[in-house]
Amino acid sequence: MGQALGCIIVGQSNVAIKEHFGKFDDILQPGCHCLPWCLGYQIAGGLSLRVQQLDVKCETKTKDNVFVNVVASVQYRALADKASDAFYRLTNTKEQIQSYVFDVIRASVPKLELDAVFEQKNDIARAVEDELEKAMSAYGYEIVQTLIVDIEPDVHVKRAMNEINAAARLRLAANEKAEAEKILQIKKAEGEAESKYLSGLGIARQRQAIVDGLRDSVLAFSENVPGTTAKDIMDMVLVTQYFDTMKEIGASSKSSAVFIPHGPGAVRDVSEQIRDGLLQANASPNLLN
Repeated sequence: MGQALGCIIVGQSNVAIKEHFGKFDDILQPGCHCLPWCLGYQIAGGLSLRVQQLDVKCETKTKDNVFVNVVASVQYRALADKASDAFYRLTNTKEQIQSYVFDVIRASVPKLELDAVFEQKNDIARAVEDELEKAMSAYGYEIVQTLIVDIEPDVHVKRAMNEINAAARLRLAANEKAEAEKILQIKKAEGEAESKYLSGLGIARQRQAIVDGLRDSVLAFSENVPGTTAKDIMDMVLVTQYFDTMKEIGASSKSSAVFIPHGPGAVRDVSEQIRDGLLQANASPNLLN
């Protein structure tokens, strides 16, 4: 805004307040205007119609007695058709807005706990905007938008909140780890049980096959060699198995030394012990009955 030779230039997005002998006369819009100062006309001042921003930091206390610093950003502008009210009715616009922001925040935040303040910051901003809109519209200002840009608790409170969060996450991790170990133990036990079950089936089938093989051998030998008894055949089978076992022990490079009686007499003793054991086992049910 410049003035020369009774002319004044008002810049874009600005207005000028013209007075006549100290009394408000008109609002000058952007452009060039004639201002005969010798007739008592003068420029009292100017207003910017651009959107301005004011950051207000307010300290208050929450419902759970935690002190926090709330930073609100208020975006406002003067209305061109009410420029006279904006110019004459307020001496300090920023202090006026700051007072209303303090009033609303200190009335809203103490009703909420700390967590709720973070969750409902948009509601707080809306309450501040509504209150400012009602108050500042009478002075020729429009509240464009109000934002709560920061909520900062005390340093010790933030540290405690972080520790609580960390402890909760550690507890969750420990539960998940324990659950994983539990699943591994269960699967391992199920695997061992299945392995033992299958091993038992294998041993049972092996023993059944041995019994069937011995029975078939005894029957075949009795048919092919007349005059032989079942005792003679069993003695021969036991001797054959005995020497097969001795051969396997001697052929294995990793087998330990085993000292057992050997020779024809020892084989007869072994066969008699096995036969006596079988006879005793067969006689025991009869004695019980």
